[in-house]
Amino acid sequence: MALFSDKKKGFLSGLFSAFSGVDEDFLDELEEKLILADAGIETAEQAVEALRQQKGLKGEQVRQKLVDILTELMEKAGPPDLCLNTKPSVILMVGVNGVGKTTTIGKLANRYVQDGKKVLLCAADTFRAAASEQLSIWAKRTGAEIVRHGEGGDPGAVVFDGCNASKARGTDIMIVDTAGRLHNKQNLMNELTKITKVLSRELPEADREILLVLDATTGQNGLIQAEQFAKAAGVTGIVLTKLDGTAKGGVVFSIASRLGVPVKLVGVGEGAEDLRPFDAREFAEAMVQ
Repeated sequence: MALFSDKKKGFLSGLFSAFSGVDEDFLDELEEKLILADAGIETAEQAVEALRQQKGLKGEQVRQKLVDILTELMEKAGPPDLCLNTKPSVILMVGVNGVGKTTTIGKLANRYVQDGKKVLLCAADTFRAAASEQLSIWAKRTGAEIVRHGEGGDPGAVVFDGCNASKARGTDIMIVDTAGRLHNKQNLMNELTKITKVLSRELPEADREILLVLDATTGQNGLIQAEQFAKAAGVTGIVLTKLDGTAKGGVVFSIASRLGVPVKLVGVGEGAEDLRPFDAREFAEAMVQ
């Protein structure tokens, strides 16, 4: 299944339609398109320089070499697979409000329940009004269990109860929702640090994925978010939502090259099946079609 709709054009579409060869004009236009697509100046320069070093390529060979270069840039950050081999395993979801974090949790819960896993949702976002109610709806819809406290409660206490419930109930995967905004950034990061300490203490042997959910349309702002959350929570992977086109998808390169954090999942639509594993080559091909 194609990652993007056929109606969507990659941000490098048109570059090859008037292609006459790898000259400085072509390389300048390529660099400009990469920067406009939020790949970042550093990444754009790396890709252009790698292509400049190639000699004797013609036509389709150039396009394929560019796909290879872009794929390699993304794959250097690490494999896209989720490591969830222990029972229980933990997925800690972080990210600012409005990026689709709760919906992504619901989609993940649906996937693992459909695979026969016992899933527990942990409603540790106690600061946003109705956050735990929304998660409860997803639990009911997907067949997952849920642990929740009242609004304004201690997120660490919710996670503590979730850990105990996971051990007692034989949970396969515990998915933890966290706050996306508090009254200041430092308090938000402090809460995340506290949650990770609770997880380390209560489930020290559990595999843990810390997934940062980013809205692909936010461009370089997404890179700034990734840097902040990576410092506070030790992010292991990125989930890119709203990636139903490649117009601004170049932020993938910046995250991979600057932070060394792989994109692991992409949301390409609203359906439960529209959360998919990230494929670096498929993404690069879509960009350079």
